[in-house]
Amino acid sequence: MTKATAKNPASTRKKNKSRTPAWVALNDEQLLDMRICDLGLELEGTPLIEMRDQLYSELAQRDLRIKPHCWLSDDWFSPDGIPGIAIPFYLAHPRLMRLERKQMTDVEGGTKSWCMRILRHEAGHAIDTAFRLHCRKKYKAMFGSYSDPYPEYYKPKPRSKSFVMHLEPWYAQSHPAEDFAETFAVWLKPRSRWRTEYEGWAALKKIQFVDDLMNQISGTAAKVKSIAKIDPVNRLKKTLREHYANRHAFYCLNEPSVFDDDLKKVFSQTPETRRSKSAAGFLQKNRSGLSRTIAQWTGEYQYNINQVLREMIERCRIMKLYIPDTDQKDLMQNLLILLTVHTMNCRRSVHHVAL
Repeated sequence: MTKATAKNPASTRKKNKSRTPAWVALNDEQLLDMRICDLGLELEGTPLIEMRDQLYSELAQRDLRIKPHCWLSDDWFSPDGIPGIAIPFYLAHPRLMRLERKQMTDVEGGTKSWCMRILRHEAGHAIDTAFRLHCRKKYKAMFGSYSDPYPEYYKPKPRSKSFVMHLEPWYAQSHPAEDFAETFAVWLKPRSRWRTEYEGWAALKKIQFVDDLMNQISGTAAKVKSIAKIDPVNRLKKTLREHYANRHAFYCLNEPSVFDDDLKKVFSQTPETRRSKSAAGFLQKNRSGLSRTIAQWTGEYQYNINQVLREMIERCRIMKLYIPDTDQKDLMQNLLILLTVHTMNCRRSVHHVAL
């Protein structure tokens, strides 16, 4: 072939990869009927690669010789016995992130800072596995037994200073493995001021233990080097509809909530005009302001308030509630009271473990 007519195969493949998938144009109902494996998703070519490489850089700066391999799956997790990190598929494309938000009211890891927090946490699990840290007696004495079964529910101690606060204030309390991963993430974060932030906390001893432990293994090779991938996207034959049905069932989103009766008193169950706006949309739009106000009133963590708001938004969506034709100030006042009461009640309730 002449230079003018020759085609570069590598260039052609790159062009094909960057082509917008046909399913992007589908509406939600059509998209939900697609199998995850048929979406053709890959980690390469997404912003997730930049965040993965940032994680690798943070580990290398500590002379930790491990690069947890990453792959797309149906959730965040680091499997037992495999020092790698599964990343949820929806983060690989903006269209899927929009669907995730509609289905779950939030996108876990949907911003760079949030994604990096989760990656550091999962890296804690990966390094635990890679160096078999949980087999050490001092690890068991500090965090507890790694082999303890995960509870389906756990009742946190909101004011405990024995645990760090990273992904969410109480997650470290759910299991010894999560306690270690959360502590590791706090230690790994660049420019972390854990010595001053946790001064006077019992959790400081845990971070100091992790600091000593990482110094011991720095520069050494991992003992477990498996690069196996559990449930990669190309093997997930369930449809998106089935995937979200399972998630709704797991988080009990389709079951009656303790919020339902109160939400029906605040919002309308039928549109009063053709232009009536949804209650779910109204809560989503005012979410930040409501959360800040309640935090100022109660001193409660904004994360915990947002968890209550998240479920309220989902229940409003499922029950198809609308904004009533009433004074907006009265509506906001009623919402603030409702949210305050349920936030304080939820503080005393048990929490589902997200596996």
